[in-house]
Amino acid sequence: MESSSRAILSLLDRVILGIDHGLRVVAGPEKTAGRVYPAEGVSEATLTKAEKAHSVGLMRVNHAGEVSAQALYLSQAMFSKKPELYKVFMDAASEEKDHLWWCKKRITELGGRTSLLDGFWFAGAFVIGTGVARRGDDVSLGFVEETEAQVVAHLDSHLEKMAPNDTRSRSIIEEMRRDEAKHGEHASELGAQRLPKFFRLLMKLQSRCMTFLAYKV
Repeated sequence: MESSSRAILSLLDRVILGIDHGLRVVAGPEKTAGRVYPAEGVSEATLTKAEKAHSVGLMRVNHAGEVSAQALYLSQAMFSKKPELYKVFMDAASEEKDHLWWCKKRITELGGRTSLLDGFWFAGAFVIGTGVARRGDDVSLGFVEETEAQVVAHLDSHLEKMAPNDTRSRSIIEEMRRDEAKHGEHASELGAQRLPKFFRLLMKLQSRCMTFLAYKV
């Protein structure tokens, strides 16, 4: 049923669905996949003003990344050729929605705000995800594999940079890291095509630009 209804969607239908989903994501997820908040039961540490500001910046970057992930998985699901991949992408998007909510909740706890450019992150990622998906399912899976590998490295760097006693933020990042690694491994198992080196470097450059802007804006 999912595949047949998806097949008759026009390009305009898909764009409208993407805009609707984007507005919901930017406004904040109404619900999660139902998993427990990783920081639940973890004591709040006493952070200096600088440490708290740094944690807010890092978590804002993570939240912006999760906004982008929603757009990527949605667009890749919409334009996937194999019905089974539609479910794979949407299941991953559901888990990423947990990440989105966790990051936003933690930012609020720290007295910060999410990125003012969230709408831009979603729109840009939706265009990229659509373009990749149109190249074929193996390329789309390869994009997921590479994206998740870079995200894992990115989260590792956050764990190194964050105040060691900010255990609430760290517990969230560690849980996210496990999920991202799992998504990348799953994409590889499903037949991901390794992306060309130039494209992988381009992805890293784009990620660094987003990290720089989201941390500050």
